[in-house]
Amino acid sequence: MILTANNLSVSRGGVTLLENVSFTLSEGQALIVRGPNGLGKTTLLRTVSGLQPVEEGSVEGEDNIAYAGHADGLKATLTVTENLRFWAAIFGTSDIEPALEGFDLIQLRDRLAGNLSAGQKRRLGLARLMVTGRKLWVLDEPTVSLDTASVALFADAVRRHLATGGAALMATHIDLGIPEAEVLDLSQFKVKAPKLSQSDEAFL
Repeated sequence: MILTANNLSVSRGGVTLLENVSFTLSEGQALIVRGPNGLGKTTLLRTVSGLQPVEEGSVEGEDNIAYAGHADGLKATLTVTENLRFWAAIFGTSDIEPALEGFDLIQLRDRLAGNLSAGQKRRLGLARLMVTGRKLWVLDEPTVSLDTASVALFADAVRRHLATGGAALMATHIDLGIPEAEVLDLSQFKVKAPKLSQSDEAFL
């Protein structure tokens, strides 16, 4: 298994949002989490990625994750190529050409990131995933600002990642064009009555 979540409870601002969430991700598997706004999708993704503490339960495998949230993670004063080289160096990889080609950035490679359109910035932000070398991609609303053609590029990149033994965990409201992806509705894990975490109860 690449990632295992066992009876996971997650919270935001001291309020538990989801509880008893359990799922596994194996090589070649994509899982889409769904649910209404405010349910806790982002909180869950950040928790399994190790960006915030687990309230209850456990997560195994979070040391091999590349996370892409709402921010594109770009340096505006660097070119497209320089941004990808920066992230490749961070993750100890070197080849950025597949990322440039996969997200149709070849013609933009020498343009400053700050001069890109919103959709181009998003494509560059997603292209970062391809230079990380990480097995699991965790993606929060990855297709924001993307047109139909760019969503198709993203879907192709995910399918290639799955075909090489990777996995993907994604939160989205739209059809990504990845029919093999499984869907997990988080509504079933919603906490019936919000409760304070132990750290917040200490101040009552």
